[in-house]
Amino acid sequence: MASVARRLGVAPSTLRTWDRRYGLGPSRHTDGRHRRYGSSDIGRLELMQRALLRGASTAEAARYALDHMPRAVVDELPPPAPAPDEDEAPAPDGDHEVPSRLARRLSTAALAMDVGAVQRMLADAIAELGVLAAWSGVIDPVLTALGARWRGVSAGAEVEYLLAECVYASLVRATPVLDQPRNQRPVLLGCVPEERDSTPAYALAAALAGRRIGTQLFGVPLPAEVLAVAVRRSAPAAVVLWAHRRAAADPRLFARVSRGRQRSRLFACGPGWDPAALPDKVELLVDLPTAADRVEHVLVGTTG
Repeated sequence: MASVARRLGVAPSTLRTWDRRYGLGPSRHTDGRHRRYGSSDIGRLELMQRALLRGASTAEAARYALDHMPRAVVDELPPPAPAPDEDEAPAPDGDHEVPSRLARRLSTAALAMDVGAVQRMLADAIAELGVLAAWSGVIDPVLTALGARWRGVSAGAEVEYLLAECVYASLVRATPVLDQPRNQRPVLLGCVPEERDSTPAYALAAALAGRRIGTQLFGVPLPAEVLAVAVRRSAPAAVVLWAHRRAAADPRLFARVSRGRQRSRLFACGPGWDPAALPDKVELLVDLPTAADRVEHVLVGTTG
């Protein structure tokens, strides 16, 4: 069961629940009292995953899997290939196959409300790809897809909230505490007032910390006057303000945070900013990888 759970990206307890509630368990019997998953059993579970990704409830997805692959065909299919040994290196994936595989597993775990599997999938994605690649190739696409699916719908939105909380926690865990950062003054990271999603700021903080760039992160969007005071008191080397929604991105905010004697490099990051409306002294960063490279280059003179 453990190898099947790893293959599907869910916890063994989830497989036991699906077996008990919907009959989607192992159908092959060993010489003893144990049962083992056959290839058709796994095929049904993969059908169930696809139905979950299309928005079906767990019960609907199970019914779909059983209808399209009934148990009568179990003995007609060859047994599955044995799971690779834990110490054996996996076969290499293509550049796009790894993020896609991890994204599918993360979606499945989130839709199953399997918090343990979600946490493991996030940790695996960050460990395997790095923070920025995991964000752009796995985390952000899944968050976007789930957000679009449940926007304005009360039933099902709990999946998006569960995933968002796990993402916050995983990004915080992926942010090392720096004893001796390479920059003398911190990079202040924040969101514009009224911004609803601050997870990209957490991802950028984790990525910069991985490059030993110290940051001061405000995950909760601050009112403009509070943000201005925070900039004045912390005297950062740079200020990066994230905006996803155009309606929330007011370029006049930069004039408020840049008052006083202390001068900081100013960056507008995210798709919400209108390049034509930004003041001349504000540099636009279109995405998080660009932001990490540019901030590092400005502060310590390298993009390596």
